Amino acid sequence: MCTYSTEKKNIDGSAKGPGGSWFQVREATVYFDHPVHAMATHTLNIDLADPTKGPSARVAVELTAASARSLIDAVQAALASVPPELSS
Repeated sequence: MCTYSTEKKNIDGSAKGPGGSWFQVREATVYFDHPVHAMATHTLNIDLADPTKGPSARVAVELTAASARSLIDAVQAALASVPPELSS
């Protein structure tokens, strides 16, 4: 079942896109739905994009729920190990 629940956040970062070129990412879209490529019935889908540069300035990730939770744990652990003055 699709939830159609989508979260959009403004972000500040960079991503490596098609052809190996880097571009700024300004927006993250996160939703749980049917994947396009991953071999699962539903995945947590994350799109990192710079909407000002059109659809080619986008990186997409499709993760199983278990993999997404593992990634969240890894991000939390990595950030927790950084001195506060470096992670503002």
